[in-house]
Amino acid sequence: MSGAQLSPANTALPGRGRSAFSRQHARTEATRKKLLAAAEKTFARDGFEAARLEDIASLAGYTRGAFYANFKSKEDIFFALLEEWVGRRVSEVSAVLARENTPEKRLRALRQHYAQIAKDRRLALLSLEFKLFAIRHPEAHARLRTRQRPLRACGGDLVGRIAREIGRSLPISSIGAATGLGALSNALLLEHLVDNTIVTDRDIRYLLGAFFDAILGTRTTR
Repeated sequence: MSGAQLSPANTALPGRGRSAFSRQHARTEATRKKLLAAAEKTFARDGFEAARLEDIASLAGYTRGAFYANFKSKEDIFFALLEEWVGRRVSEVSAVLARENTPEKRLRALRQHYAQIAKDRRLALLSLEFKLFAIRHPEAHARLRTRQRPLRACGGDLVGRIAREIGRSLPISSIGAATGLGALSNALLLEHLVDNTIVTDRDIRYLLGAFFDAILGTRTTR
């Protein structure tokens, strides 16, 4: 008799449990996305150091407690944003490469894509501001190095794969090459934001293309 009573509940609970878990997971992901969007806007408006957790949570429509349920600190949410940006960039590059069917065409498409990427003002400014903050604060500096290494490695793997596909040997490590390509892009964008009559869009495209050629050991039609 007890077996008959328990059987329906036992068969129903796993399904209900999975459904409840799925709903909870979806709510958590939605909350996380809203907090990330609010953080991006707050950092862009106030800068990293001046941005407050309360403002990020409020802009997302949540409490400070909801923030800490998803992120450990202001640094943590910044790194989540950085990882999201890097993932987006890798996806963009992968899509560019997938559209072409020969190494030469992939190289040309990648060069053109790279020469156009120095447009994300928020990413360049936030990256610079956080790095300056980290350099001034030893504990943050150590965390920056730790969290940034996997991202650098991801970019290095991509550059190394491209070099192998086109049969080129890089003059420096693949991670160094990827870091240099990104650093020059950000530096030129900052100079452009300071005075766009001295460093024009055309100047940026030319310099990025020239550096790309120097790193990949190639020279393609501009």
